[in-house]
Amino acid sequence: MSAVEARRPVPSDFAAPPSQADLQRWSDADAAARPARIAALRARARAEGLDALLLTSHADARYFSGICFGPNEEPTAGVSGWTLISADAFAIFADSRYTVQARREAALATPLDPGSDPGAAIAAWAKAHGIRSLGVDPGAIRHAIWERMREAAPGLTLTPTKGWGVALRAVKEPAEIERIAAACAVADRALAAVLPKLLPGATEAEVAWLLEREMREGGAEALAFDVAALAGANAALPHGNPGARPFQRGEVALFDFGAQVAGYRSDMTRTLFVGAASDVDLALYQRVLDGQRAAIAALQHAVESGASALPSGRAADDAARAAMGDVDGVYEHGLGHGIGLQTHESPSLSRGASEAPLPSPTVFSVEPGIYIEERIGIRIEDLVAVDLAGRSLSTLTRFPSTPLIVG
Repeated sequence: MSAVEARRPVPSDFAAPPSQADLQRWSDADAAARPARIAALRARARAEGLDALLLTSHADARYFSGICFGPNEEPTAGVSGWTLISADAFAIFADSRYTVQARREAALATPLDPGSDPGAAIAAWAKAHGIRSLGVDPGAIRHAIWERMREAAPGLTLTPTKGWGVALRAVKEPAEIERIAAACAVADRALAAVLPKLLPGATEAEVAWLLEREMREGGAEALAFDVAALAGANAALPHGNPGARPFQRGEVALFDFGAQVAGYRSDMTRTLFVGAASDVDLALYQRVLDGQRAAIAALQHAVESGASALPSGRAADDAARAAMGDVDGVYEHGLGHGIGLQTHESPSLSRGASEAPLPSPTVFSVEPGIYIEERIGIRIEDLVAVDLAGRSLSTLTRFPSTPLIVG
């Protein structure tokens, strides 16, 4: 199908926002799953000889305890939301702003007020529970807190650990995948609603706001991240910010955006053609599309062939690059990333990714691109859910990826 022939999507092509019954069902599924999530974390700590583990991200706090912080609250929350888990104890830091919320939402955890000295508070908790070795991500806490823990509990061994929570979160439960799919549908509907307004002369900032408003009014509790709406040569900036540049006939319009639904996020990129598309630009678009399809096909083959493991993230990236061929501007960023409670999670699909098989079931983006400075950028990004044991692979982003002319 050519860009000229493609049918323009409309909002009704995509799933409606989740109902209150859906939201309650997902909340109940999380509550039922938390004991097993905590048990898996404790099992890893036990296997690696640790008495306890400190987790510092709000995504981990929600996953393991149930407390739900706002999407942009982490920078201002201080240490509230940090969790401490041992074989027989589970605590969550909650200062006076969050104590009621912690009691209400984190039923399995004991709220602790960190006071003005969180390092000493961690040390006191460790002493009270006979903790001799504590796993801590040194990159996630301030050096002063690390040193204060060592000073306040000289017999406590601090063992560097990193990414234990996100590693467990990489394997997705069915209710998690449902929420990511619901967030994808919110974004799909939003872009379809904005298409008639994507006319030559409209600015990047104006269209970015339209997309944000459509998502917020169409079922999103928040944005997954700030909307990128980039015109023409600005599309060659993989993480550019929308500004006053107008969209012009014969140029591309690149959109990278996502919604958040019940804590879970979506992430999609579409590159559209405004008014007209040259054969040269359509050929570049086809190379990007070929790369994305090749990566997904490699995963699909593993699922359908009865393979015992999925390809690695590195192998998926290799498949995309091989299909795109030797052309200027092939992406330097990764092919994709996991997504869930955070926009960027494990696993990674990139040249630097692990050669271990991708986890399953899981959800990740596949987003190859071509960027030619001062001329054009093209990226296509979809979220893919894969379940090797269930022999299923599905694309959660439903907005068509074939080339489309608008305006």
